[in-house]
Amino acid sequence: MERPLYYRDQSDWRALQRYLPSRLRLNDATAPTEDFWEWRGNTVHLDRYPDPDAPAKVVLHHGVGTNGRQMSLILGAPLARRGFETVAIDNLGYGLTTTRPGSVHSYDDWVDLVVDFLAFERARDDRPIVLFGLSAGGMLAYHVAAKAPAATLRGLVGTTFLDQREQKVRDSTSHDIVQSRFGLPFLGLVAKTPAAGIEYPMRLGAKMSALVNDRGALRVMTRDRTSGGNWASARFLATYSTYTPAVEPEQFDACPILLTQPHRDRWSPLPLSEWFLSRVTHVPVRTVLLDDAGHYPIEDAGLRLLEDAVADFTTEVCAP
Repeated sequence: MERPLYYRDQSDWRALQRYLPSRLRLNDATAPTEDFWEWRGNTVHLDRYPDPDAPAKVVLHHGVGTNGRQMSLILGAPLARRGFETVAIDNLGYGLTTTRPGSVHSYDDWVDLVVDFLAFERARDDRPIVLFGLSAGGMLAYHVAAKAPAATLRGLVGTTFLDQREQKVRDSTSHDIVQSRFGLPFLGLVAKTPAAGIEYPMRLGAKMSALVNDRGALRVMTRDRTSGGNWASARFLATYSTYTPAVEPEQFDACPILLTQPHRDRWSPLPLSEWFLSRVTHVPVRTVLLDDAGHYPIEDAGLRLLEDAVADFTTEVCAP
């Protein structure tokens, strides 16, 4: 089935929000403005809550089982109501972004896309920016901050920081040990051949069964080909699991970091992120635990903590 151009014509996110607290459910009047940005022949879908009077922008990035509209639901809209401008990106292969015909993107392209998008946003105005990433988007936020020009970001936030180069991280976050120890290396070999574009269901590659802690919500997300039901190319998966940041954590000094760790995350437990962040010593690093929340948080207590933590952090790091 062909993907629609706009989320207003897609039903999956509307089905998902039935599992969210009623205060967060959007309608046609409160949904984000849908915008598009052209990047290297790709048409990138953006959910925007524009506010020219906002003192700061928060850019939101999904993981490998979510999309930009799902970021707008749990954080983009709530932060906009609190006076921040927000924009949620659908990166290549996810959400409603349209990729260049015949192209086979890599994880490196994901990083470059966000680096270039931040430059695009900064060219529009000079307001400070905080980058938020959920799940794999947390480590992507780090990779972007490490590669972007100095002073691009005032801060970065992630619900996890997973260095997939580490075997213990791959073992914990892959679908199973066979996929971790043999599947990913095999995909790495395939990625070096003309078959690099062959696609693999993320539900077989990653621990998608732990994406969200409500079974009904999980069914909605894993049948959605724009988020948890997505398929990714061998090239993307191989480069995702081996990507080397421009700056290793021991030398990272770009901006402060906030970890907003869901307390009941069955996919990426706290020690995996702590192991990586413990190596960051040149900038402040803090952690907020989201009570009762799962990997993609839909629980009200955790979502309120997430909203408060990101709002407070953004206000602090973006102060004049």
